[in-house]
Amino acid sequence: MSKNIAMAFGSFDIIHPGHIQYLRSASRYGKLIVVVARDSSIRKLKGRRPIMDERTRVEMVDSLRFVDKAILGDRIRKWNDIYKILKRFRPDFIVLGYDQKVDMRYLRRFLSENGLKSKVIRVRAYNARRYKSSKLKKLIDSIY
Repeated sequence: MSKNIAMAFGSFDIIHPGHIQYLRSASRYGKLIVVVARDSSIRKLKGRRPIMDERTRVEMVDSLRFVDKAILGDRIRKWNDIYKILKRFRPDFIVLGYDQKVDMRYLRRFLSENGLKSKVIRVRAYNARRYKSSKLKKLIDSIY
């Protein structure tokens, strides 16, 4: 097994095949640590509350066999707090989903300023027309 550490991020509110593919792909880069967004972070960044609470989401992600560890992200007081966790774990790879919104210039500067040599990888979409969280949430809302 690789000694590399790979880190992936997300809300993982409704786990679907797109999430599974993303995390499975991320696990190919090393020991996979998944950072699950806190409820308060989702409210702040997405303007809505999650369906599942943060503890449940961490437990679900942690139960996936290709995830070595799922943890809660840091509390976000200002937008760039999301990067602080990188200093603690110093991942070799930061694996992003195809649609994750990230300020790449800031991320690269943050890595450089903190002596981190993490390689940033962006995985491909897995059937995005069908398996995208926002589309699944709209479908659920229309049913209930």
